[in-house]
Amino acid sequence: MKVISIIGYHKAGKTTLVERLVKELLKHGSVGTIKHTREEIVPQTGDTERHLNAGAGVTIAVTPTRSIKIVKNAGLNDALAQLSRDGVDFAVVEGFKESGLPKIAIGDVEAPNIVARVDISASGEELARIAMAQPDQVTLEHLIAKIKRSPRYKEAGAIGTFTGVVREIAGDERTEALEFESFDEVARERIKAIEDDLKKREGILEALIYHKTGRIKAGEDIVYIVILSGHRQELFPALKDAIERVKAEVPIWKKEFTTGGDFWVHDIH
Repeated sequence: MKVISIIGYHKAGKTTLVERLVKELLKHGSVGTIKHTREEIVPQTGDTERHLNAGAGVTIAVTPTRSIKIVKNAGLNDALAQLSRDGVDFAVVEGFKESGLPKIAIGDVEAPNIVARVDISASGEELARIAMAQPDQVTLEHLIAKIKRSPRYKEAGAIGTFTGVVREIAGDERTEALEFESFDEVARERIKAIEDDLKKREGILEALIYHKTGRIKAGEDIVYIVILSGHRQELFPALKDAIERVKAEVPIWKKEFTTGGDFWVHDIH
């Protein structure tokens, strides 16, 4: 999922640019949006509010034409996680100027991580090029949602996943973080080759692999593998072979940061 935020001063035209961007991105995939608002979408009165006051952490108000999900104490990251679980390809955020998201700024507004500045005349094509140049933000839930949209999903009897995480404690050593570096283009080609090989196996309908790079803290996810298969018998050997091939064939290097110092490791996982 690629994420971009559009920011600007009050009445600068943020929503207008969001509309243009969404229409253009729909030519390339599915889109979800998040809007920073000070308005009360559902008044804090009436029966819906009584559900929340009774202790419900989440309540969904359903009308004949739409529904609204209300989550207590949810923020931007929770909203992005929901879009990821929904499997959208692009998340367009209006506002949240102080966030760390990549941003398209209207005019001279200042904020962290501005990747482009435009004016209100910016076309949807220009905005989409900026959005599509941003790095993917991938979660396991996003990959599962994506694999469920496979044309071959109706033939499936199982979905299997593997998640590699940063191990914090190994013996007497405590790991604070790992840092991964790769030849990005070569790594993508190798991962695609592994996915394609897996899909040639009997009973394997679809395979998705994603490996993070950069600094990853202890307890956080490193690599995801999701496999769609006709039966469980084909699934587990394919998962095992997939992670072993990623370790052996994909050019990714690992630096380990521990309480005793930092060093490069040959075994990348």
